[in-house]
Amino acid sequence: SSHQSPERSSGTSKMSVAARGARRLVSVTAVEAFTRPSRGRFRPSSFVTGPQRSVMAPSSTSLDMGLRNIFSRSKKTGAPDITDEEVRALFLLWNDALATGDSRLVASRYASDAVLLPTVSDTPRTNPSLIKDYFDSFLLKKPQGVITDGNIRIGDGWAQDAGIYEFTMGATGDVVKARYSFVYVYEDGQWKISHH
Repeated sequence: SSHQSPERSSGTSKMSVAARGARRLVSVTAVEAFTRPSRGRFRPSSFVTGPQRSVMAPSSTSLDMGLRNIFSRSKKTGAPDITDEEVRALFLLWNDALATGDSRLVASRYASDAVLLPTVSDTPRTNPSLIKDYFDSFLLKKPQGVITDGNIRIGDGWAQDAGIYEFTMGATGDVVKARYSFVYVYEDGQWKISHH
């Protein structure tokens, strides 16, 4: 991409993936890589707000490999076209799966090699059993999400929805506001979450 991140444009040296942490990797690097010039330039400040928590992956290499899998797979999928409305509806499918309280159903919304950087956990989940494990605990809170501000990008074999959402925890009434990003890929005849 010809767009430079704020760190590079200010003259500082390029930071390693490990130093940026998993959140930074998702917030800037992945989105920059997905942005198509014909859709306009990505402006990090347009969707990244609030304090940033650094979440370190057990291995920055595993996250880097996960992103490489997204990029390489998207060229081979033969995925059907998808509209902005259909991308947003994928969030609703995921949110409906949360409402069932069934962690297996929620985990089935994720691609086979998905990377989940959970909203309320500092442990990256990089395989189906770890993703299910996270939702075993999270679903006890009876979460229901609402997107308050989102931006959709669509490419060849992938789609991205990123912005701000709020969860109401039905078990306690607590409201949690957070950044989100969903990267979808076409796998086994369905659009699935590859990175979240």
